[in-house]
Amino acid sequence: MSSAAAFSYAPLLPTGPDQTEYRLITDEGVDVVHGPGGRRFLTVEPAALTALTAEAMHDIAHFLRPAHLAQLRSIIDDPAASPNDRFVALDLLRNANIAAGGVLPMCQDTGTAIVMGKRGRHVLTDGTDAEAISRGVWQAYTRLNLRYSQLAPLTMWEERNTGTNLPAQVEIYAEDPDGHPDAYKFLFMAKGGGSANKSFLYQETKALLNPTRMMRFLEEKLRLIGTSACPPYHLAIVIGGTSAEYALKTAKYASAKYLDNLPTSGSMAGHGFRDLELEAEVLELTRNFGIGAQFGGRYFCHDVRVVRLPRHGASCPVAIAVSCSADRQAVAKITPSGVWLERLETDPARYLPDVTEAQLDSSEVVRVDLNRPMDEIRAELGKYPVKTRLSLSGPLVVARDIAHAKIAERLDAGEPMPQYLRDHAVYYAGPAKTPEGYASGSFGPTTAGRMDAYVEKFQAAGGSYVMLAKGNRSAQVTRACQQYGGFYLGSIGGPAARLAQDCIKHVEVLEYPELGMEAVWKIEVEDFPAFIVVDDKGNDFFAEVTKPVLTIGSR
Repeated sequence: MSSAAAFSYAPLLPTGPDQTEYRLITDEGVDVVHGPGGRRFLTVEPAALTALTAEAMHDIAHFLRPAHLAQLRSIIDDPAASPNDRFVALDLLRNANIAAGGVLPMCQDTGTAIVMGKRGRHVLTDGTDAEAISRGVWQAYTRLNLRYSQLAPLTMWEERNTGTNLPAQVEIYAEDPDGHPDAYKFLFMAKGGGSANKSFLYQETKALLNPTRMMRFLEEKLRLIGTSACPPYHLAIVIGGTSAEYALKTAKYASAKYLDNLPTSGSMAGHGFRDLELEAEVLELTRNFGIGAQFGGRYFCHDVRVVRLPRHGASCPVAIAVSCSADRQAVAKITPSGVWLERLETDPARYLPDVTEAQLDSSEVVRVDLNRPMDEIRAELGKYPVKTRLSLSGPLVVARDIAHAKIAERLDAGEPMPQYLRDHAVYYAGPAKTPEGYASGSFGPTTAGRMDAYVEKFQAAGGSYVMLAKGNRSAQVTRACQQYGGFYLGSIGGPAARLAQDCIKHVEVLEYPELGMEAVWKIEVEDFPAFIVVDDKGNDFFAEVTKPVLTIGSR
C-alpha cells in the first residue's frame, strides 16, 4: 500500500492583501481589552454593527465603485462601441449622478440585503451579531427611499410583504480575516431579483474540461443570460467546487470582485485560483455575441472572472453569476482603530463626458405620443424595424406579477379586460418609495419574461398590445404579437433614478392599492427612452443574438 502524502493545508479561497480604500464611520462601540497570556481582544458593541450596516446599505443604494464608473465611461470613449452601447452607458452614468444625491436609489429594486462577515478569534461580541446587523438593514430600508421586496410565507401558498425588507441573509464565519485575529471584516451586498435570477448551476462531468468543449458550453449558456438583469455585466464563472452550493456562493463573491486577489495558478494543496487567460477569451467571446449593452453592440460584459475550484472526481459543478449595472457591494472592517467602510465614489459627475447626447448617438429617435388611441400608436410603431430607438411621452399603465395574476383570474371568470389595458401601453415596473417633493420614487423596468405567460391571453382579450419592460421575451410572446398586432418595447434596465427625476411626471394608483408597489398605477411620462424589440410582424431583436455560433477559438 502506498504511503499517504504529507499533510498540507491551504484555504479554498486564499485571497491576497486588502488594497481597499476605507473611510472611518465611527470609533464608538469599539474597545481593546487585554486577556490571559498577553493576548489583546477587540470588543464590538451591537450598536457598532448596526451603525456600520445602516451606513453600508445607504452607500450601496446610492454610490458605485470608481472602477465601475470608469468602465462605463470607457464604453462612451470606445470607437468600436455601438451607438446603443454608448447611449446605455451615458444613461447609466447620468443615473449614477442622480443617485449620488442620496435621495433616489440607483435602482427601484433595492434588493435583498446580504451580509457576509469573518470574525477573528480575538473579537468579542455579545453573540447577537446577526440581530444587530439585521437592525441596521431595518434602519436603512425604513428610513431611506428604498423598496421592500421580502415576502414572508404565511402558509405554503399565502405570503405577505414584511414591510421592512427583512429578513436579511447574514452569514458569519469564525476566521481570522487576512490573518488578523483582532479584526472583523464584511462584504455587504444588495442583490435585486433581476441579477439574482441569473445565477445558474450546471452539473457537468470531466468531459467538459477541455478548451474546445468549454468554450462551446460557455457560449451557449452565456447567451441565455439575456439582458433582463441589466447589462453590461460583471460576469463570474466558477468551474468545480467541493459542493454545488459552494460553487454558487463562490460565483456570487467573484461577481462582486471579492476574489480578485486569488492566486492565478493552482497547486496540489487544492486551493481555488483565477484563470486570467480564460477570462480574456470569454470576454472576447461576449464581445462577439451582438447583444451588447442591452440593445446591440459589444458591451454585454464589462469584465469576466473565471475561478477554478477543486472537485470530487464524480462531480463537476459549473456556476455562473452576474453583477448588474446596479453594481451594489462594499467591503468593511472593524479594527482597534474603529469602524471602516469602503470609500465609494460620491462624485460620479467627473465620469460624464463633455460631449452631447446627439454626438453619442447617430441613429434616428422616433417620438411617440401615447395620448393617441391605441390603434394609432400601433400603426406608428409598425412603420419602424426592431432596434429603433423611441422617445415616449404620455400615459402608461403600470402592472406586474401580482396584478397580472389578478387580471387573469378576472378573465377566466368571464369578466372583460380592464379598459386601462385596452387604452394604454403597459409598463412592467414597481416603484421604490416616493421622496417628498418628487412625483415618483426610483421607477425602472421589471424583467419582462415574468409576464410572458399572460401575453397571449391578454392580447386575445384586447389588452396589452404595447408592452414596455427590460430583457428578452419568449417565442410565445413574439407569436402573440404577430397574431394580434402587438409590440414589446425594451426599456434600458438600470437608470431607475434618472427615469424618476427626468421622465416620470405624475403617478396615481388605478387599482389594487392594497398591493403597495405591486398595485396598478397610471403614470405620465415625458421623453421616456425605449427600443422596439418585438414587432407586429414576428420580428424579435433578441432571436438572432441568442443563437449559439462559436465565434472564437480556444487555447
